[in-house]
Amino acid sequence: MLRSALVAGCATALAAAGFAMAAPAGASELAPHHMNAHKAAAAASSAGNLLYGGGNVVTSPTVYYVYWGSQWGTSSVTNDPSGEVALQQSFFSHAYGSGDTFFTSQTQYCQGVATGTTQCNGAGTAVGHPASNPLGGTWLDSSGKAPSRPSDAQIAAEAVKAASHFGISGDNVQVIVDLPHGVVPSGFKTQYCAWHDHTTASNGADLPYTNMPYITDAGSGCGANFVATGSSGVNGTDEGITIVGGHEYAETLTDPAPSSGWVDSTGAETGDKCAWISSGQGASSIISLNGANFAVQSLWSNNFNNGAGGCVVSYTSASNQH
Repeated sequence: MLRSALVAGCATALAAAGFAMAAPAGASELAPHHMNAHKAAAAASSAGNLLYGGGNVVTSPTVYYVYWGSQWGTSSVTNDPSGEVALQQSFFSHAYGSGDTFFTSQTQYCQGVATGTTQCNGAGTAVGHPASNPLGGTWLDSSGKAPSRPSDAQIAAEAVKAASHFGISGDNVQVIVDLPHGVVPSGFKTQYCAWHDHTTASNGADLPYTNMPYITDAGSGCGANFVATGSSGVNGTDEGITIVGGHEYAETLTDPAPSSGWVDSTGAETGDKCAWISSGQGASSIISLNGANFAVQSLWSNNFNNGAGGCVVSYTSASNQH
């Protein structure tokens, strides 16, 4: 089992593409490895298209947020200095239907085809694209304080607790464990911005989940002011919230149980291959989702450029993407 992590970096590192793959700590897991952003960009671009690994994809996506810890507030979220909760909910609440041509690039990937496939071409069962709001629920778990430096196991346990609260499980859900301002799990800011993985729900089913620290605590290291906002109305200091959130969501869609879904020959996922591109094809940008503007990074499309692949921010069809 591998874990995908969106790598953090200094301002100069963010000026180029980069990715990092990391694994959970523990004797049964592979050791984490992180790469310099510039070197990572070269490795990702030369690794070619994503390959199907034989596992599941998300065919009917629904997102659930748990705000972990009384640091957020006791009966409602009152301690959220950057307004991350409202922005996260708005982002996913607009990511559906014909008004979203961003996440649609991931619907070219599928499950139920031969291992090593790069082009589904209508075969198998495709990654789903929600017809309506994919935000299934939110929950403030203020039963106690979140640890100031939570372990991987504690984050996974909170995801399982949230899944039980919502009554959900299986690869079509994504539980996002939101950590409060000031909570810094090991590696956040210095090695990664967020990561996704999977665990086992209380009913024994698979459970994809995401470790989402308080992104603005990392400043430019995790996307603040990465994209010129112009007249979009986007707050530059908050850009990382949706850049990182979109990265992890897309990777969960295509690889909910890392790395059994879609990864390239180096283990990079769809978001890893396109992270922190500042100019040219696939540059991070401001997009509109159903009339609301958000900062996002591009995502990898295998069928871009006549099947050579590349990073895109808009996808209407294989012949209409950029």
